[in-house]
Amino acid sequence: MSIELRVTSFEKHSAVQGAAWCGGLLLRVATVVSAIWLSACASLNPAANFPTTEAQVAASQPGAPVLDIQSWQTAEGAKVLFVASDALPMLDIRLVMDAGSARDGDQAGLASMTSALLGEGTKGLNVDDIARGFEDRGAEFSSSSYRDMGVISLRTLSDPEFREPVLDLFGKVIGTPSFPEEALARIRTQMMQGLRMEKQVPGPQVNKAFMATLYEGHPYGIASDGTLESLPAIQRKQLEQFYESYYAAGNAVIAMVGAVSREQAEAIAAQISAALPAGEAAPTLARATPLQSRKREHITFPSAQTSILIGNQSTWRGNPDHVALYVGNMVLGGGGFASILTDEVRQKRGYVYGIGSGFSAMASGGPFRVSFQTANENADQALSLTLQLVEQFIQQGPTDSQLEEARTSILGGFALGTADNSDIIGQLGAIGFYDLPLDYLQQFSQQVRAVGAEEIRQAFQRALNADNLAIVSIGPKAPEIVPVDEAPGSELAAVADEAGRGKE
Repeated sequence: MSIELRVTSFEKHSAVQGAAWCGGLLLRVATVVSAIWLSACASLNPAANFPTTEAQVAASQPGAPVLDIQSWQTAEGAKVLFVASDALPMLDIRLVMDAGSARDGDQAGLASMTSALLGEGTKGLNVDDIARGFEDRGAEFSSSSYRDMGVISLRTLSDPEFREPVLDLFGKVIGTPSFPEEALARIRTQMMQGLRMEKQVPGPQVNKAFMATLYEGHPYGIASDGTLESLPAIQRKQLEQFYESYYAAGNAVIAMVGAVSREQAEAIAAQISAALPAGEAAPTLARATPLQSRKREHITFPSAQTSILIGNQSTWRGNPDHVALYVGNMVLGGGGFASILTDEVRQKRGYVYGIGSGFSAMASGGPFRVSFQTANENADQALSLTLQLVEQFIQQGPTDSQLEEARTSILGGFALGTADNSDIIGQLGAIGFYDLPLDYLQQFSQQVRAVGAEEIRQAFQRALNADNLAIVSIGPKAPEIVPVDEAPGSELAAVADEAGRGKE
């Protein structure tokens, strides 16, 4: 998923004004957490649980995260996912709406601006009142917007003394936003200033050009943050209409994790759902169509480095090849220093400081993307070598040893994805929004263990054609595709040597 995080201004206010009060609160929370941790340690028997022989270490496998996810629907149609957790005396709530920039229509930036103005005012309360209302009770509120979704987050103490007044305020903020004109003007100015600053750096420009190239004519292709032309035209009435249409209860997922009972969770979800506008789920967007031939875009920019993105629209949420693509990408470019791209392009040739690749499974079609920056004099070789490595991987897939290393890395780090409430709430929001099965995490873990090298090779061939990859760059001049210089000891050199011996 693309990340276009928006933080409401009162969060910054909270960070400063609430620092002193929160100090005492954090001390109380830390005391409770320490007591829980010490209690947990006292109940452990390390000698019984920790592997102490080579055979035990080999036999031990990272446990698949198991979450007891409970789900139901509110009377207004909101989907609820809840995990009870008394690890901390906290409650995390995340509302996920189909309200991302893909719903902007012909008004680029509308979703981002609507999200940014939530929390700026409600009936009878201005931004300062709202900020104090949350921070005086140790609560955190934020809103953000992405291409697929609009997100509203709340963290509060689970003790009813603090939780109940926070939830009352939360209901007002999300249920009756006033979109004050002065806040609209202020945030519009901030967003436009941000766009002007983006013109001074290459990264944001090449990223926007990449999405526009891959998704020309599709809602994913518009600028999520708007443009200098579109933002001034957005009026308060349009924000209200967008909010009424896409922040409706029937278009919402309510994810909750924390120290409350199922009965309390049902009451909280009902309270939140009733506060939202009545309405149905947004209509499904058409799936984006992958490029059928190579496209080149270059932005001339006076920089010492050339930034290059390579990719195509290649996957989507629910793609049966998702696990194979995910695991294969860990071998190709998603595994950091263990990946092929880093080893060949950075370590052996020194063309780049960093290079990576990834699949982003979005609702209506997500991209495969390789990104790197390189010195201008190395741009031709870095681009050509990267294209050659990607094509080679599509044709050959991973070796068994590469696959095993990637599998171990994924499974070893997967548990960290559900290590605390903030991680779990993110997983719940995604599971609910993309209508994934409640045991998705367990299924994913099992599929990672089972996927084979041949499945990965076939999945890559279904998802990608090296000849159709878009190349989008920014720098003094467009990089060219040239014959690749083969470094001694590289995989490409080994392949060439093998081919040469075959000819002899």
